[in-house]
Amino acid sequence: MEIHSRNNNQIVGNVGLFYVCYTLSRLGWNVMPTARNARGIDILIYSQDATRTQTIQVKALSRRSPVPLGGKLEGLLGDFFIICRNLALDKPECFVLTPAEVRKLAHRGEKDTKVSFWLQPKQYEAAEFQEKWDRIGRGAATTLPDCAPHLSSTG
Repeated sequence: MEIHSRNNNQIVGNVGLFYVCYTLSRLGWNVMPTARNARGIDILIYSQDATRTQTIQVKALSRRSPVPLGGKLEGLLGDFFIICRNLALDKPECFVLTPAEVRKLAHRGEKDTKVSFWLQPKQYEAAEFQEKWDRIGRGAATTLPDCAPHLSSTG
């Protein structure tokens, strides 16, 4: 898959959102994406027996680059923050963090008195976050039998 042009941010965002939805579905979760471009969470998931729920924010990137977090870190909501990058390639890569971890690792920048926060690749691409779907867990006792190897808890 190729994603051309910087004008395709919405397409990159959609690919990232639905890739994360696909992955969570394969882990047995019932997955509900929220309205695009709305403030707050991007995905609500609940277990097959409806006893557990989690909320997720997704940041989608076409390549290895910093994640823009905006002017305030208080806007980071949800139970998990998933960075999905390399969406222009055939095999995207995901990093699973909590909002507290993102706040701790965020870089503060200031230009002309305007403050912005960023999460640098060297911060989020740590092995403790890379493809760590087990941090979210499984939504059912069993999942699809041929679940892709990248969904394992070992890496």
